[in-house]
Amino acid sequence: MSKLSEAVKTLINASHAKPGYTPSSPGVKDALKQFATNAAEKEVGLPAWVTLSTAVSATLNCPEAMAQIFELANKAPRQASEPSRTAAQNAELIREVGLKCISFNGIPRTINTLGAFRASLPGAVGALLSDAPTRELTPDNLAQRKRDGLALWDGVYAGFERKLLDKLAGSHPDLPVHILNGHYSNLLSNPRGVEPPAGAKVGRVLTSLVAIACLRTQTGVGPQVVSHVFGLRKAYDSGDATAAGEEPVRGGPWLASDDGSIWMLENIDTLVGAISGGEGTTFAPGMRAKL
Repeated sequence: MSKLSEAVKTLINASHAKPGYTPSSPGVKDALKQFATNAAEKEVGLPAWVTLSTAVSATLNCPEAMAQIFELANKAPRQASEPSRTAAQNAELIREVGLKCISFNGIPRTINTLGAFRASLPGAVGALLSDAPTRELTPDNLAQRKRDGLALWDGVYAGFERKLLDKLAGSHPDLPVHILNGHYSNLLSNPRGVEPPAGAKVGRVLTSLVAIACLRTQTGVGPQVVSHVFGLRKAYDSGDATAAGEEPVRGGPWLASDDGSIWMLENIDTLVGAISGGEGTTFAPGMRAKL
């Protein structure tokens, strides 16, 4: 098998190309604690703030922050009306959020962060995590999965759903095909008839939070942030947030308001600053000047 020369390996791993994980800065733990405390004051539940902060961390390629979120979630006091959660359930939620980040960040950062997050877990917790896939496509479920994906798309983009598909097809005829079948059908919507691991369900509302946090953290995609902020509101306007099979998200209706949206976006920005040590996102402008 052909081998890479030392020159090629050196260039791949050059420091200006930032080839590794984003290290967690010293201020991250305090920033996460403040976020969780503020969320509780706003009556935003653990699944919502864990989802938002995990999506930020995955987008920034920072598994250390994901491990800190896990530790914080395990110590967080239970809010009124919220069921108690085990450490394994919190780990499953973080894993599922990281998986859904693929639709907004691409595959590599999810591979990196979920692998490192899994390795960081205590052995007793890791042993309790599910190892059964839930999204395998079969001849029996394919048609239903495609319908569910289109229904999710229609719910997020209600009022513009067909016009937007036509616009995407004008860019490339397979673009809407891949978005609908590869993402909305087989990743962002949840498979029917399959019970997810306890604590792992990222339903309609939490999926919108994943989208908002990833896209805001990336920068450069303001129109998509707008679309998913509206998509969160439409989840409640249409009743999708409370449809059969959906779990209530504490604080969700408030997050869908103007005040909640402002709070959410400002806290995403704060977490980006804390994780990056004030340098900002690593997603788009990630290449440093050569020294």
